[in-house]
Amino acid sequence: MIPAAISRGEFLGLIAAAFSPSSTTELDLQLPLLPKSVRFAVIGDSGTGERPQYQIGELMSRSRDKFPFDFVVMLGDNIYGSKTASGFRKKFEEPYKTLLDANIKFYAALGNHDHSDEVYYKPFNMNGKRYYSFRVQNAEFFALDSDYMDPAQVEWFKQQLSASSAAWKVCFFHHPLYSHARFHGEDVDLRAQLEPIFHQYGVNVVLAGHQHVYERLTPQGGINYIVLGNSGQLRPHDLMPSPDTAKGFDTDQAFMLVEIADKSFHFQTISRTNQTVDQGQFEA
Repeated sequence: MIPAAISRGEFLGLIAAAFSPSSTTELDLQLPLLPKSVRFAVIGDSGTGERPQYQIGELMSRSRDKFPFDFVVMLGDNIYGSKTASGFRKKFEEPYKTLLDANIKFYAALGNHDHSDEVYYKPFNMNGKRYYSFRVQNAEFFALDSDYMDPAQVEWFKQQLSASSAAWKVCFFHHPLYSHARFHGEDVDLRAQLEPIFHQYGVNVVLAGHQHVYERLTPQGGINYIVLGNSGQLRPHDLMPSPDTAKGFDTDQAFMLVEIADKSFHFQTISRTNQTVDQGQFEA
């Protein structure tokens, strides 16, 4: 009998959680865990407030027991729908509570479903700015606002890249320059704006969301592009792999773990059911 205090949907959710593969399967970590490495996680299009987002959050917390990462990069569409305080609690603070309580920092980029006021939400660490950068050891991260790539942002980006001495220059934003998912396609106009800058200043890795799938491209002009827009939202069977698709996954939610050690960028992409769907490394 279902207890009267909860609805049938809530009861079925509890049953699903109890038998969820992500809650019972041990993480098969394939990252090297080298000393003094830069370790972080990546999520995109996460802020649904629905059960799969919470399961990804739980799996991220468990993965940190074996892979103690220090921060999380967010690729936009961080909060879908309501932007009220309760909306932020349901769609960000509660799914990642364990990580937030451990003082893990989240660094957000804005997506097309986000509101510009999110730059003032302290847990997103945007400090009131649509675009910003931060450096961790030999890696520098550049968060861009791909919704509005105005001349001021482009000039700022060039200046920041020009001044950077980091071995790894990692850009993250919402709209992918390359993608073989059908629903949104790739942003060719944005590519024309940004790709020459990437080449001129030695950008190594570009992370984007927007497409609710996972796709790693073969290097384009020596640059590694990854699309990860399925950490909350999912558009099943939307990916149409091409010869430029090194790896694709479009049947479940996922997140990624990254370790940067000297000249190597190691990554492991993990599904909601705790399956490794992609892993490998890039060299600077």
